[in-house]
Amino acid sequence: MHPTEQAAVPTRVIGLISGTSVDGIDAALVEISGTELDLKIELLAGATYPYPAELRERILAVGAGVAISMAELAEIDDAIAIVFAQAAQNIQIGHQPATLLGSHGQTVYHRPPAGVGKAGEAGEQGKKETEMLTPYSAEAKRFTIANSTPLGYSLQLGRGALITHLTRITTVSNFRVADIAIGGHGAPLVPRVDAYLLSHPQEGRCIQNIGGIGNVAYIPPRYGDWLSKIRAWDTGPGNSLLDLAVEHLSAGAKTYDEDGNWAASGTPCDPLVEQWLNQEYFHLPPPKSTGRELFGVAYLHQCLKDAQAYQLNAADLLATLTELTAASIVHSYRTFLPEMPQRVLLCGGGSRNLYLKRRLQLLLTSIPVWTTDEVGLSADFKEAIAFAVLAYWRNLGIPGNLPIATGASQEVLLGEIYQI
Repeated sequence: MHPTEQAAVPTRVIGLISGTSVDGIDAALVEISGTELDLKIELLAGATYPYPAELRERILAVGAGVAISMAELAEIDDAIAIVFAQAAQNIQIGHQPATLLGSHGQTVYHRPPAGVGKAGEAGEQGKKETEMLTPYSAEAKRFTIANSTPLGYSLQLGRGALITHLTRITTVSNFRVADIAIGGHGAPLVPRVDAYLLSHPQEGRCIQNIGGIGNVAYIPPRYGDWLSKIRAWDTGPGNSLLDLAVEHLSAGAKTYDEDGNWAASGTPCDPLVEQWLNQEYFHLPPPKSTGRELFGVAYLHQCLKDAQAYQLNAADLLATLTELTAASIVHSYRTFLPEMPQRVLLCGGGSRNLYLKRRLQLLLTSIPVWTTDEVGLSADFKEAIAFAVLAYWRNLGIPGNLPIATGASQEVLLGEIYQI
């Protein structure tokens, strides 16, 4: 059957994702029809299922670079698959069952393609990494030399085969590797979905996700060769530094700043924000991606050290870290966009941080800052919805990546399919 004919019949799909904040598994049960410009989704149910505390701690430790054995890695991989499967089963309660499942899994390591300097050419670090390749990877060495820069790598745990076995639902997982294999970052993967669900005929929009890491998709007005003008990249820290700081400052009593209230009681230290914005990542041109490997525990400790000179109290420090997230997003727009958007639509956990939203609005002056809720798409579950769509496209044989966003050499089918 042709994909268009298949798409005429609505498909019930589950989307699952846990982001870099490791808050829990976001699950969305959606009904999908159409293919691209005619793509339609209906959110039937959405919920977040927290990780068991011990498993969350193990995931955060692995993400922070703590050494573990292969046996321990296998245990965590299985444990994540089990809680993802449980989330899929729970989200269907009271609804007709799904026939397809898209699981992003849990990222524990992300390495962008190495050696991309400010001019987009292979830099010294890339050359060093190429030289360090072992004799056992001679073929990889020849490939990277021929292609100027070593490939990226991204690891998401929660194996799809086990989720299929436990749920009895065809599962698509491991979405990033196909894009990475052809020179892409494997991120961000959501812009193509954003383009078909959130574009506007006359209005240029920035879809700004604020999870642990922030990422943006600039969607120009939907006319002419609009798809080729989309731009997308990881903007830098989202909630990652804020959550780590809250946990540190509260001695573990809190894991996040609810509504941004703690930060709102402080005052940002502008000279410190300006200092932090000199960090090299903020000045690298897209396509680019990042993660906790850069904006994680070590980065926070450096921020705490830098802040000592200003004698900031806890609220001031949180206000300053929040300002870094807001300022890095706005700096990113002003530096790399062909033109500023006419509207910004927020999604992800950070869209609920009212103080962060106010700071973004202040820095963006007259550009309205909304959430995707206000245009009919759940801000809380947009990323889970997106991976349901990517699984749906994979099942229909429709490419899911956008090379202009990821840096890949071509469009490609995303995800590995595990059937019942």
